[in-house]
Amino acid sequence: MPVQTVPNGAHGFDANSVLSVPRCQQARAMGFVFAVRYVALGTSPGSGNLSASEVKAIVSSGLGLMPVQHVAKPGWTPSAASGQANGQNAAAHAASATLPPGINLWVDLEGINHTTPAEDVIAYCNAWCAEVVQAGFVPGVYVGADAILSGDQLYWRLQLKHYWKSGSRVPDIPHRGYQLVQRIVAGDSPFGIDIDRNLATTDSFGDAALMLT
Repeated sequence: MPVQTVPNGAHGFDANSVLSVPRCQQARAMGFVFAVRYVALGTSPGSGNLSASEVKAIVSSGLGLMPVQHVAKPGWTPSAASGQANGQNAAAHAASATLPPGINLWVDLEGINHTTPAEDVIAYCNAWCAEVVQAGFVPGVYVGADAILSGDQLYWRLQLKHYWKSGSRVPDIPHRGYQLVQRIVAGDSPFGIDIDRNLATTDSFGDAALMLT
């Protein structure tokens, strides 16, 4: 199962529901190229998250795959310690689901307590990234609403080079730009489950998101 860059202009989706072979085949027939699925925030893999059997179902149906970690409930407060713990969990769950090194593993940055200093968010992200890199995965950040950080902080201060723009109003990434751009449409369930659509773009430095195929 090789690792490949997501082609410029490819259409994909993220979903918080388990994907079966028939649904993946439907998605592929509709022109979707990749899927993004969730791994757990805590130590338990939890129900409804990405598993080895689901990985097989997705890639055998012709879709690329990338994992993203769930985020805490809105109003959470990040720290270096929680970033380290969550990064360890993300990497462990990805490995348990048989995902290989070299693909993007995304941290979901949204819903942070408004009083949180930017330095704490930066410390969280970089501690998370260090754990993911140590496990062989390539870190990326989903920039959602209430991510706290400015575009300059996201670009200059985080130890990563893969950026995913949410469907919310969020800062631009200076110099580099985004590699995934999300579009949220209420009630969008083209093959029986709710999804958010994503467009893959090659950034200004010629880099792209990395998926399992």
